[in-house]
Amino acid sequence: MKISSIYNQNFPKKLWPALAILLGLWMSGCTVTSPDTKGDEIPKVISTSTIIADMAEKIGGDEIEHQGILEPGADPHIYEPVPADSVAFEEADLILYNGYNLESALIKLMNAAGVKAQKIAVGEKVTPLQTPEEGEMVPDPHVWGDAQNAIVMVNAIRDVLIELSPEDKEVFTENAARLSEELQQVDVWISQQIATIPENQRRLVTTHDAFEYYVQAYGLEMTGTLIGMSTEEQPSAKTVKNLAEEIKKTGVPAIFAETTINPQLITTVAQEAKVKLAPRELYSDSIAAPGSEGDSYSKMLISNTQAIVEALGGEYSAFNLQTKSTPVVQPQ
Repeated sequence: MKISSIYNQNFPKKLWPALAILLGLWMSGCTVTSPDTKGDEIPKVISTSTIIADMAEKIGGDEIEHQGILEPGADPHIYEPVPADSVAFEEADLILYNGYNLESALIKLMNAAGVKAQKIAVGEKVTPLQTPEEGEMVPDPHVWGDAQNAIVMVNAIRDVLIELSPEDKEVFTENAARLSEELQQVDVWISQQIATIPENQRRLVTTHDAFEYYVQAYGLEMTGTLIGMSTEEQPSAKTVKNLAEEIKKTGVPAIFAETTINPQLITTVAQEAKVKLAPRELYSDSIAAPGSEGDSYSKMLISNTQAIVEALGGEYSAFNLQTKSTPVVQPQ
């Protein structure tokens, strides 16, 4: 029926304005959505660790729907999944996780849930260091300690996002290039900062063994840790005593607590060794909460370096990102 014929019916003229409004609403409800509208077509990406989540958000920007499983400050070694995690995995188009058994409980859940999402172990794109654990050599999962390794991870995320959403290739490529350039500059800056520490004081003592990649990349020596790679371990009184004795022998000026681990035991080590506990904690397995100084992967490396340089007697100078004149696509 034509609209004009409706007005020719026996409707009172005073009701025509209301009828026109109703017809307008009816017609707007019948509007066909443009096939170019993304809406629900935006790929859903799930990241396990906060470090990978930070990378994914910076590379994907508004072209992905992203959700991180772990909250900032959470320890991936001991995290226990909740039912919502299983739902997130089942609804995902892509799952990004570290691998090398870092987030062991989440990996088990992901593999047991029978999810159809594409799964990428981003950390396993890096050739790992091997470390002894329970009588055998296993890969060290803390690959992000070296910024060059992080660039490998960034490229891996970029490539899988392009595969998932080819129409957004330019955005993902530009964002990944921007992040990689930043990390390249951070990498050079860290080496310069560590070089200011007196050579005989470039020794690191931390709560758990999460900094092997960092020390090897930037010219430090790992004097010792209270526990091994996994924070599930519980150090014995003998371990505490032995570490304190080693610290006394080497003359380390300070040792470090970590943000994701209770500092009580490492504080005890510092007291027994009569050495200073660094005033700034290190970020090991997670970035910080939004608004904190280590609330991104890059800031995490910068904050750790400042803490190490200042506590070990170096001369810290602030990091300044040198931006290129060529404009790039930045995530919102």
